[in-house]
Amino acid sequence: MQSRFRQSSRPAPLPVVRIGFIALADCAPLLAAEALGLFEKHGLDVELNREVGWATIRDKILYGQLDAAHAIAGLALSLRLGLDGISCPALAPFVFNLNGNAITLGMDLWRRGVRDAATLHKLIRSTPQRLFTFGIVSLSSSHHFLMRTWLAKGGIDPDRDVRLVVLPPTQMTGSLRAGLIDGYCVGEPWNSAAIMHGYGWCPALSCDLAPDHPEKVLLTTESFAGENPEALRRLIRALHEACAWCDKKENRSRLVELLLGSGHLHAEREVLRLSLIGPFCDGTGQARDATDFHVFHRRNANEPTRAKSGWLLKEFVANGLIEPAMESAARNALHACWRPDLYHQALAPESSSRKHPKPSRQLQPLHA
Repeated sequence: MQSRFRQSSRPAPLPVVRIGFIALADCAPLLAAEALGLFEKHGLDVELNREVGWATIRDKILYGQLDAAHAIAGLALSLRLGLDGISCPALAPFVFNLNGNAITLGMDLWRRGVRDAATLHKLIRSTPQRLFTFGIVSLSSSHHFLMRTWLAKGGIDPDRDVRLVVLPPTQMTGSLRAGLIDGYCVGEPWNSAAIMHGYGWCPALSCDLAPDHPEKVLLTTESFAGENPEALRRLIRALHEACAWCDKKENRSRLVELLLGSGHLHAEREVLRLSLIGPFCDGTGQARDATDFHVFHRRNANEPTRAKSGWLLKEFVANGLIEPAMESAARNALHACWRPDLYHQALAPESSSRKHPKPSRQLQPLHA
């Protein structure tokens, strides 16, 4: 078996850190950290592995094939609670970004008079012979919660009036174009791709539906963190620096080129620019400012605060993933896996006392 340790000039070589990711715009900090030499700067040897979907990320974390991953924010809690049948002592010590998603509908719905969730409800009532189908990427994802919230705003019962199906992000646009689904909620670039190619339009962004919701986190396990505390600290520092770089407006054009040059995101330059630089054209002739489409570092984005994890817990309960009677146990599980202490330990100056972090903005649940 090939050793996971490589020759290094460091006195105490660290293990190669295997990190999985999905090829989405919000994996940008990982790809930027690699391209800008930030992993090397912080003394890390990182192996990035592009994966197909969130189920693959989950399974590879479960069975130790990955040490860490760029993952949907709800996956750490889902693994802790064993919601998919197998539990794992998962950790989320870092948040990659806030927002970053959108709802995209097929042009057929536009041609049939749909302009928002309320007009979609009218079409559903007038077409009882058809069950409209919408894609989400995981039951424990913000995409699921955002889709259900948007539907409910129009009086649509997500459990009775429509069908929600789970698909990998990369399959959303093809499924929409083939008529297999009528719309979806997904991260970029898969909304912009449908819009740019003329078979989708966007009625809502995630920053409209749940401003500053936590989107992707660094997912790892207690085992990795316990055995490799220094590697985890260095990884958090490298990603923190990468997120700060990605969030600067003056770096976004270079970031688009970096993502294209990585070979991981199979999207045109114009598609990536829509959400990362803007303006974001929604497919109906309207253009929107894209400043808050992706928030990689601003507004204390990277700290795994209690406010962010609390938003997830409320959404898990409101959307039936956790029974209300289990809320207290789930809160304890959240406190065990969302770890602001590890975040602050990693970023604390080595020779001075740690400053108190700025208070977090209170994030309200979608279902007040």
